[in-house]
Amino acid sequence: MGAIQPIVTISRRGAERIGAGHVWVYRSDVVQAEGVAPGSVVTLREDRGRGARATLGSALYSSASEIALRMISRVPVTDIHQLVRERIRAAVAYRDRFVRDTNAYRVIFSEGDFLPGLIVERYNDILSLQVLTQAMDSPEMRATVIDELKLGLEPRAIVERVDARVRRLEQLEEKESGLVWQGASTIEGGATDVSPVEENQQVGRGRPTPHQQLTIEFQMNGVRFLFDALGGQKTGAFLDQRENYAATGQYARGEALDVFCYQGGFALHLARACEKVTGVDSARAALEAAEQNATLNGHELEWIEANAFDLLRDYSDASKKYDCIVLDPPAFARSKRDLATALRGYKELNLRALKMLRPGGILVTCSCSYHVGPQTFLETIQAAARDSHRNLRILENRGAAKDHPSVLGIPETAYLKCLIADVS
Repeated sequence: MGAIQPIVTISRRGAERIGAGHVWVYRSDVVQAEGVAPGSVVTLREDRGRGARATLGSALYSSASEIALRMISRVPVTDIHQLVRERIRAAVAYRDRFVRDTNAYRVIFSEGDFLPGLIVERYNDILSLQVLTQAMDSPEMRATVIDELKLGLEPRAIVERVDARVRRLEQLEEKESGLVWQGASTIEGGATDVSPVEENQQVGRGRPTPHQQLTIEFQMNGVRFLFDALGGQKTGAFLDQRENYAATGQYARGEALDVFCYQGGFALHLARACEKVTGVDSARAALEAAEQNATLNGHELEWIEANAFDLLRDYSDASKKYDCIVLDPPAFARSKRDLATALRGYKELNLRALKMLRPGGILVTCSCSYHVGPQTFLETIQAAARDSHRNLRILENRGAAKDHPSVLGIPETAYLKCLIADVS
């Protein structure tokens, strides 16, 4: 990425999208991008016809993704590495202002922190990194990011969690998740202080990874969890639900059912208020982790390995009753093509859950599918309530925790919906 930036010209439609506050330009709106190298920082211009051009700022270019350009600045950038350092510092300062009652949170939320293609989460003194674009994957940018994270957060280690599907879409080199940096610490065989470049060269090539150093404890809202830095889903835990976990605990009572419980986030918060809690998930490994977390907190919970749809159908047919039911399924709609099927799935789950709630019970129902908009989600829950002959009073209509900021003009950052309702 040299001092002289390539110029990419986009259509009026693309420019209008940028003008409305979004940061993505789709490939169909690129007018001219000849000779632009993958991952380049480019000057973005609008084609206004008859040779007229208007400079829109600087963007990160992808030669592979349908999202060809991601805005990084509304004014031309002269030093991308300095800008990235400043954005990382701003992201850390934002969390210092607004994140409470936890030592685990998302430090950088890609477009939500104006660092498109970069996700970083903190779990106690370990950072979990995910790189999603060609620009962020360059060795120079990786070095800048890791160096600034080390300076600003002083972690014990930084690991990278690889999303193989995204790397294929971005035409990036295949790699495995692993340790990318570890500070000076005592492990078997002595102290280690490995640079990012050295570590990238060594991990996966016969060098033993000190895995015992990468399983630690963190806490959310006073609830304790274990974190396996190189295991589990996503970059780690579902930190976006942290504030929703706490809110749910304020309303729960009696007997509770946590469906799609993963490693017990909702269930363990329910256990502080409920007489009995049952967690359901189809993944045995997740349930084993949930049981470890329950033991860590001194709780005895029931865990059931089952398909959620089958279990809810059987339980509702058998007239089982609960005082609180949490539905936190994975994303059913990963594209617009999946929307109709996803809505049927959400309605089925909520219909069954509503039939199983006692009068005065609490329904906590979530969707992390961006393509299911907030109004559509509410209408789906309303349809389930109508068909189950139940009345719902909304106690809270929530989104993601503050460390997953939602930016006006970028609706994709407002993907999580969490509805808490009183059922009669």
